[in-house]
Amino acid sequence: MTTTRRSATGVAFAVGAALLFSINATVSKIVLQNGLNPVQLVSLRSAGAAIILMGYTAITRPAALRVGLRELAFLAVYGICGIAMVQWLYFVAIARMPVGVALLLEYTAPLMVALWVRFARGEQVRSRVWLALALCLVGLALVAQVWDGLTLDRIGVLAALGAAAALATYYLMGEAGLGQRDPVSLMGWIFTFSALLWAIVEPWWQFPFHVLDDDVALPGALEGITVTVGAMTAWVVLLGTVAAFGLVLLAVGRVGAARVGVLGMIEPVGSALVAWWVLSEQLAAVQLLGGAVVLCGVALAETARRRPAGAPSSPMPEGIAP
Repeated sequence: MTTTRRSATGVAFAVGAALLFSINATVSKIVLQNGLNPVQLVSLRSAGAAIILMGYTAITRPAALRVGLRELAFLAVYGICGIAMVQWLYFVAIARMPVGVALLLEYTAPLMVALWVRFARGEQVRSRVWLALALCLVGLALVAQVWDGLTLDRIGVLAALGAAAALATYYLMGEAGLGQRDPVSLMGWIFTFSALLWAIVEPWWQFPFHVLDDDVALPGALEGITVTVGAMTAWVVLLGTVAAFGLVLLAVGRVGAARVGVLGMIEPVGSALVAWWVLSEQLAAVQLLGGAVVLCGVALAETARRRPAGAPSSPMPEGIAP
């Protein structure tokens, strides 16, 4: 495959992943509005992804499942802080706020990473990080319409910013994780620990499995179509998680994590459009302007860190471009 064709294929994979993630946001919100709460949905999502990823690894590379006690502790912390919290807080946020707004807030994670490595690690970052910070703050103020006393749900805002902090943790821990094992087995293990956490919080014998058989009449442009909660949950697991993540891995291997991260900014835009089309979620003109300003800030933050040549970059869970 020529370099040009390889690059074009990588871009296509990255765009495809972003589109799947965009659709997944609205699908997840409909599920949350029809019988499942954020804990239950993230529990199903984590368990489903873990079974598929661990099963695939067991069949194709069984040796990759071997893990020492020290690494096991790392994987447990990574799975809880970097996967479980990202998903749960994200679901809380989209249940209480417009999908596009929640993702914009979560998308400040790359800026948090750049600031962390600058002040906590003492690493050098490019001066553009300060412009990125200013743009994100201004953009978020426009999105939240702070002059009107913050028009957004406060718990939703806190959940989305918490998801951003958890996502930043995911990126930072991912650098160490990818230094030890391949991305697929890494994701399999951390989804497994996420599933174990939520199985403890809400045991499976208490799970309302009967809800999965309920029919849901889709809203908006999809009015007249009826699907089950179980079918939509299957979408969340198969297409919104495993397939989207797989496309991200393929894209990173062809065009690099930094470029995939920038291309991934299609996600909040696409999510807002899908939510508008299906859920009739509308943003004011000033909020759309603010969203564009935030994305410009994120684009600068993506390239602010001076990463050594050959250093690993973590793959993305939902929402999730690095």
